Amino acid sequence: MNHLKPVEILEQTVNSGIAKAGGSFRKLFILGILAGAYIAFAGAAANMGAFNLLLEAGTFGLGKILSGTIFTGGIIMVTLAGAELFTGNSLMTLSVLEKKVTISKLLRNWIIVYIANFIGSVLIAWMVCNTGILTSGSDMLGAFTVKVAAGKVNMTFLQCLLSGILCNWLVCLAVWSATGASTTVGKVFALFFPVWLFVTGGFEHSVANMYFIPAGIFASQNEVFATLSGAAPEALANLTWEGMLVNNLLPVTIGNIIGGGVFVATAYWLALKGGKNNVK
Repeated sequence: MNHLKPVEILEQTVNSGIAKAGGSFRKLFILGILAGAYIAFAGAAANMGAFNLLLEAGTFGLGKILSGTIFTGGIIMVTLAGAELFTGNSLMTLSVLEKKVTISKLLRNWIIVYIANFIGSVLIAWMVCNTGILTSGSDMLGAFTVKVAAGKVNMTFLQCLLSGILCNWLVCLAVWSATGASTTVGKVFALFFPVWLFVTGGFEHSVANMYFIPAGIFASQNEVFATLSGAAPEALANLTWEGMLVNNLLPVTIGNIIGGGVFVATAYWLALKGGKNNVK
């Protein structure tokens, strides 16, 4: 089969949004936990695979390329295995624009899935930090975990917002493109490149940060990791659950919604349908 045309992708996405809006609490919650876990697995593996490169200025870019390659596995698992990921569900905006889903049902899905994603991600973060894996590389994996988290909670609101927009613009473009693919191989390739670009670009993904920041919070309890991270005391002072929610997740989440809901969903709706509710 050929790749679907953009207008056909739009129709498929609208129908998917209708199904997601009608999902039971149990279904959304369980699949949301699984999605959070899949993204966390990807984050943990990306850190392990590239931390030594990312700690050195001369190999930083190469490290981002490698971590991006590894991280794409998380989005691929979410899509192919079937799970509910908050960032991808920004595309449900299309169903609202088509007046097939109410705003209240959209928000219900987003809230349930967001909380479930958080639970799944934090669970994996806690498990990873209690396996002893962070002592890898003479404790430098643990130090890197703290450094990454400290950096994320010390960004400005505007930095997080814009980075969140750029991230989910690419993530939802990946989901959009994969929807049009008719084969598993096609879906994998459609997902791989936009996700690889967002990670390599260093943009902020709210659900990924539900792993990276809690992992850093847990790891920072180890004085060796905290010291080796090189993070300033004032930066570490913000590495708390409150700091994560206020300084990072709030602006990044808003940015993710704008990136996927406006720059992908609304943009394609306006382009393909001219703002009208009947496909031409």
